[in-house]
Amino acid sequence: MKKKITIVGAGLAGSLCALYLTKRGHNVSIFERRNDLRSEIITAGKSINLALSTRGLTALKKVGVDDEVMKIAIPMDKRIMHDDKGNLTEQLYGNDGQAIYSVSRAQLNVLMMKLAAKNGADLYFDEKCVEANLEQASVVFENTNTNQKQTVTSDLIIGADGAFSAVRKQMVEQYDHDFKYNKIDHDYKELHIPAGEDGTFLLDKNALHIWPRGEFMLIALANLDGSFTCTLFAPKKGEKSFEGLNSKLEVENYFITIFPDFLKLVPDLYCQWIANPTSGLGIIKTYPWHINDTAVLIGDAAHATVPFYGQGMNASLEDCRMLDELLEKHTDDLKSCFEEYSKSRKPNGDGLQDLSMQNFIVMRDNTADPAFLLQKEIEKKFSNLYPDKWIPLYSMVSFTNIPYADAWEIGMKQEKMMEEIMNTPNIEKEWKSDKIMQKMLSLV
Repeated sequence: MKKKITIVGAGLAGSLCALYLTKRGHNVSIFERRNDLRSEIITAGKSINLALSTRGLTALKKVGVDDEVMKIAIPMDKRIMHDDKGNLTEQLYGNDGQAIYSVSRAQLNVLMMKLAAKNGADLYFDEKCVEANLEQASVVFENTNTNQKQTVTSDLIIGADGAFSAVRKQMVEQYDHDFKYNKIDHDYKELHIPAGEDGTFLLDKNALHIWPRGEFMLIALANLDGSFTCTLFAPKKGEKSFEGLNSKLEVENYFITIFPDFLKLVPDLYCQWIANPTSGLGIIKTYPWHINDTAVLIGDAAHATVPFYGQGMNASLEDCRMLDELLEKHTDDLKSCFEEYSKSRKPNGDGLQDLSMQNFIVMRDNTADPAFLLQKEIEKKFSNLYPDKWIPLYSMVSFTNIPYADAWEIGMKQEKMMEEIMNTPNIEKEWKSDKIMQKMLSLV
């Protein structure tokens, strides 16, 4: 049955969800607090670049927009690690042909909004959700330019309004839903490596660049114009933290001693440092994700995470695909659909958050560790010999649609097995032998 649907938030999840729902024949209106990005000139480096991987692509493919998205994506088939002397080591993410894709958040968001509108969704901007009666699917929006309020009533409200969701706030306050916001002890700041002459890339464009430094790290992802969007993740306080980086001298000394090869690529580092905000990071948990058959949460509104697995967007896009599959399964019974959606997606939201925090440690500590790199080589060899017995954790998350909760559980079991393998005497020389592969087979 055709429904009138209000989506709060025109980000990636809201726009893709609109595409799924308009294809089902529903009347969809999207209300966005920000101004209309489609009318702006989008420059690279406006926000952390996203890493699009298999599960995000699967969700885009199901509504037939994956080819459009791939036109603005750059494949990254490996990590390149930069040490404090500027030496490089690299590690493939998977097998030949497997890659994740760097894509500008703003460019992707503009494309998704255009596709949603083309498919029949109505988009309204500068409209802030200030109040909602979720059982009656009625939302009060206030225009941020005129302060004028309007009440919009529909059959269903979808909260796609991000980590600080106004729709979720109403669920928590009015219906006492579980809610936790865990801030982590690290902040981030965005920086920008400009393109070289004639738009050349100053670093390998087909890699995610990491400067791992133990408690903190810097990463860089390529943009289509030859530049790189970079993010420094560092502690809020203490040694080598944001706390001691205020003057030009302090900032430049920090980079000279810790990221010397990076400093050479960014001539206006201090100007960027003072212009770009330092922002916090945190994890949001809430439950349930719906009210009856009239309101439901998707994306960061339900399960915002930290960006260390590059999976926040992929999980949000996957929400849209899973919701669509459950709408198909339950036909007009929205209550049953949303109950199953809440129950089935919540463990995967939690699983992704566990994976993200664990991968922060992997990226900032382990990617500089020869033993870690060797472990990954051993896992890859075993996986290629026995693909039905072992998929490395990174591959499960990035190159399959295995639920996050399952990937986390399997990954932790694999880690225990690998501890035993890595404790084998002389493993550096023995790892290529059949004996090690047989030992792994016996453990599996």
